Amino acid sequence: MLAAALVAVTAWLPSAAAQRRPSAAAPRAALGGAAAGTIANIRIEGIQRIEPETVRSYLLLQPGDQWDPERVDRSLKALFATGLFADAKLTREGNTLLVRVVENPIINRIAFEGNSKLSDKDLNGEIQLRPRVVYTRTRVQNDVRRILELYRRRGRFAATVEPKVIQLSENRVDLVFEINEGPSTGVRSINFVGNHQFGDGTLRGVLETKESRWYRFLSTSDTYDPDRLTYDRELLRKFYLSEGYADFRVVSAVAELTPDRDGFVISFTIEEGERYHFGKVDVAIKLKDLPREVVLPLLSCRC
Repeated sequence: MLAAALVAVTAWLPSAAAQRRPSAAAPRAALGGAAAGTIANIRIEGIQRIEPETVRSYLLLQPGDQWDPERVDRSLKALFATGLFADAKLTREGNTLLVRVVENPIINRIAFEGNSKLSDKDLNGEIQLRPRVVYTRTRVQNDVRRILELYRRRGRFAATVEPKVIQLSENRVDLVFEINEGPSTGVRSINFVGNHQFGDGTLRGVLETKESRWYRFLSTSDTYDPDRLTYDRELLRKFYLSEGYADFRVVSAVAELTPDRDGFVISFTIEEGERYHFGKVDVAIKLKDLPREVVLPLLSCRC
């Protein structure tokens, strides 16, 4: 009977220990909740022109909220998305959320150097940045692309633009676009694919765009222009229609810049289709004093 009692006590001991384990984990869970804590205060450092309330308006955490790493991350992204800050950091000091920012500078002046083919007025009309606007690298790069596109529309595909920033006091900058306009990008050759009834020389004569030649120094028709290329497609269509090719179409018109960026090679791929002829042409006139024999020779179409 004593042995049975010992066995019963031994069997009970593990279950008692198991019952004590959860009670030890409970304080740890409570400490974890305390570690998360509540934000008691938000302190903002580094601002110069921007009001503290403006910064707070972009935060997803306010005093009294629980510390939430996910909302901290979203708040940081919201600050960068404004374009007002070059840098931003959110850290915790006790129960205080510390927001450290570096403001983007304000543009004091915008200038252009090296431009002779395009005036400052033309360039200012193309860019988006203005004096007294917040400077950001993204906006500057966007304006660089706009300037390059403007030069390309003028046939200068070798042009380059380098933005320079001059630091001033009070977190201001002067922005200078240094431009190398480069030479006009000419048309090295014009080729046709699919033309069987008319030679390349005949079709080149139809186009407004011409191949670069030394004697065309007073003309701009031998510089590449995307809008002119669109017009050339229409000129080809009208030419073939006048010759009776009603099904003619331009499959593609491709301009490729040579590896040395010295000129373009333009290739037209066309489908001429069948040639149609008029049947019998006659004139029916009801006017007494106008005989058909007088009108018929004046018609431009022929049988």
